[in-house]
Amino acid sequence: MVGREGMLGTQLALGVTAAPLHALVQGAGAAWRIGAVAFRGELARSSALQRGLNRYVYVMMMQLASAASCLRFHQIEPRLARWLLMTQDRAHSDSFHITHEFLAYMLGVRRVSVTTAASVLQHDGLIKYHRGDIEVLSRRGLEAAACSCYAADRKAYEKILH
Repeated sequence: MVGREGMLGTQLALGVTAAPLHALVQGAGAAWRIGAVAFRGELARSSALQRGLNRYVYVMMMQLASAASCLRFHQIEPRLARWLLMTQDRAHSDSFHITHEFLAYMLGVRRVSVTTAASVLQHDGLIKYHRGDIEVLSRRGLEAAACSCYAADRKAYEKILH
């Protein structure tokens, strides 16, 4: 998941021109765009940009490894709480639109599993949702409900990128 803190196309920083990935836009917002040739030129001229991107790629690698183990070892409710916190972090808002279908796709589970997990989070007073509109009511409670991967990812991000 990428917000204003990151970028798509990090493979260019590694000298790879193609990526076997498909990007999905989760929410509205503005973005800057630069062509690959111009980006590689800027990267070649700026050691500060190189250092920053190297650190960002490292954090992304850590988050991908964390996400893989999270998917394998953690239950759906803590993973959903983690995803909602990540979405809130990037949306910079307590409210956002995200469907159960999309969450199921991103979490690798059936839609009914997301509905069940979201119902528990809503019953516990952590979120409110209706037809894809989600509001985080208790960030602290959602952090407590999330698996340890969320806190570890935030700690790594803060330590390495700030």
